Amino acid sequence: MFKTNEYFDGKVKSIAFETAEGRATVGVMAQGEYEFGTSTVEYMTVISGQMDVMLPGESTWKTYKEFETYIVPKDVKFKVRVNGDTAYRCLYK
Repeated sequence: MFKTNEYFDGKVKSIAFETAEGRATVGVMAQGEYEFGTSTVEYMTVISGQMDVMLPGESTWKTYKEFETYIVPKDVKFKVRVNGDTAYRCLYK
C-alpha cells in the first residue's frame, strides 16, 4: 500500500511505493530552499520544473531540469532550491 509523507510544513509532499527497482517516492516541492538527509543512496529525477542542488562537498549550485537525474550518496545532507512547484521521483538503493 502507499504511504504519504509531508515535510517542511506541507511544502514538500510525497507518496512512497515499491517498484521493480526497489522503494521509491514521487513528490512535489513548493517554491523554497530545503535541506534533506539520506540513509540510502538516492537517485533523484526531476519530473516537472527544475531543481537547483548543492551536493555534499560542493560549493556551487547545479541546476537539474525535467528528466535529469542526480545521485546523492548515503548518510549525507544536501540542499535543494526550487523557484516554483516542482515534481520529482526518488529511487532508494
